[in-house]
Amino acid sequence: MNGALDDGSFFHGTTADLRVGDLLTAGFRSNYRPEVVMNHVYFTALRDGAGLAAELAAELTAGDARPRVYEVEPTGAFEDDPNVTDKKFPGNPTRSFRSAEPLRVVREVTDWPRLTPEALQAWRDRLTVLRADERGEIIN
Repeated sequence: MNGALDDGSFFHGTTADLRVGDLLTAGFRSNYRPEVVMNHVYFTALRDGAGLAAELAAELTAGDARPRVYEVEPTGAFEDDPNVTDKKFPGNPTRSFRSAEPLRVVREVTDWPRLTPEALQAWRDRLTVLRADERGEIIN
């Protein structure tokens, strides 16, 4: 499928330091399951959702990784993200997608809301449980 799913704008949360025109591609290890090499690039139409993904990526990266949010545009077909749409949120209210094709960086977004220290700690606790649960399969 493609643009019929959502008209965008689209966003990607990461710790990568990217520039306008850079391409995000599949083939990197999952932040949530490092033993899994991802076949897709994930993105959302919700700026704040990308902000959460960026915060979580920074939590799961060694060192002092800086969370970043980018507005992106798909270069090819994309589909609903089955990891959230089918498993947790039928109908895709999170407006989460994935593509095997690259995403092009349009701009860096700097005005997304950051997590409070309490919310960040709650996510740290949740991620510890999720990573330990072997049932936390990623549909790749």
